[in-house]
Amino acid sequence: MEVFRMWNAILWGTIAASATLMGAIVVLKFKVPRKVIGFIMALGTGALIGATTYELLEESLEISGFLEVAIGFLGGALIFTILDYLIVRKGGQERKHSERSSEGFSNTSSLFGAAKQTKGKGKASGAGIFIGTVMDTLPESALIGMSLIGGGTVSLALVVSIFISNIPEGLSSTVGLLKSGYTKKKILFLWALVVFFSALSSLAGATLLEDASNSMKAIVSCFAGGAIIAMIASTMMPEAYKEGGPVVGFVTSIGVFISLWLHYL
Repeated sequence: MEVFRMWNAILWGTIAASATLMGAIVVLKFKVPRKVIGFIMALGTGALIGATTYELLEESLEISGFLEVAIGFLGGALIFTILDYLIVRKGGQERKHSERSSEGFSNTSSLFGAAKQTKGKGKASGAGIFIGTVMDTLPESALIGMSLIGGGTVSLALVVSIFISNIPEGLSSTVGLLKSGYTKKKILFLWALVVFFSALSSLAGATLLEDASNSMKAIVSCFAGGAIIAMIASTMMPEAYKEGGPVVGFVTSIGVFISLWLHYL
């Protein structure tokens, strides 16, 4: 049973994170309108908000108290904000930006040609994008593993929400890496690493807290939830509105509803 849970965590963590790689492949092969990126990002935003509320905060309150939830949730938001500030100073804000998407991606050779012009100054920015993306995905993947603790089934709402939100992450981050002078092969390798780290994070979430107290499980779960909400507010929501306009408010609401529906499915 233990081995089954471990492999289950790896499987679902990999599936959820593979959306970043999928987004990268799409942006390298096809023309993607900016509004589409904004709508997908808004849908993922709503889904993650719903999953965090219904899957984490609600269930954490059932096994612990309000104090544990507050410590974990606000602590996670604070730590993510501090780390995000440091990553942004290294150029990591580009992981959610898609300024070049309006030009289309059907002709990737022109992107690579433009990227070479900024290759020297873009290396730090590229590293920041990669580290920032890993920082975004690890808490999400850990939560997938945590949902398997106690022999339970994986949270479908959580997996779907994370998968949806990771698609625009791969799209926009790939644009930033191209602008930083990274080659197509290196970009795909970096996203493969993100998937690998996410699978390990999911495995850790399923195993490391197995014997922990309910209070500790609640604090850790809410810590990851706080980091996710901080990430949504500081990166996904502003970019979604910038690319999609006022319609993203309704699309975000759809994402929250989908998460609610999956939770009670």
